[in-house]
Amino acid sequence: MFNLFGSMMNSGPRLDPVEVVRQVTAGEALLVDVREEDEVRFGGKAKGSLNLPLSRLHLSADPNSGHFDKRLAKAKKDGQPIYLYCASGARSGRAAMLMSNHGFENVQNLGNLHAWHSGGGAVVR
Repeated sequence: MFNLFGSMMNSGPRLDPVEVVRQVTAGEALLVDVREEDEVRFGGKAKGSLNLPLSRLHLSADPNSGHFDKRLAKAKKDGQPIYLYCASGARSGRAAMLMSNHGFENVQNLGNLHAWHSGGGAVVR
């Protein structure tokens, strides 16, 4: 379940990046990069991740906006874990809070792209 303060503020139980990579690679979880598109172009992204910049996430994560992302909708409906990351973990923490406000329950802050890579996840450009 979603641990609002533990997953946003990096206190409490920490995610195991190896397990996150395993789940995402197996199609058991969704990985969302909340960095802006120019950051992704410059630094690459986690293989298999979905780029939904924080600046537009309020629309992508809102079922009533008309811009609700279909992949988020499916993950929410299926109860699939959603892992978020950004450059430092701060924006992904804010994104986790925003998504919880839209009824997402199984959302966790992975932190940053380095966490994904440290778990053995590939980075693509």
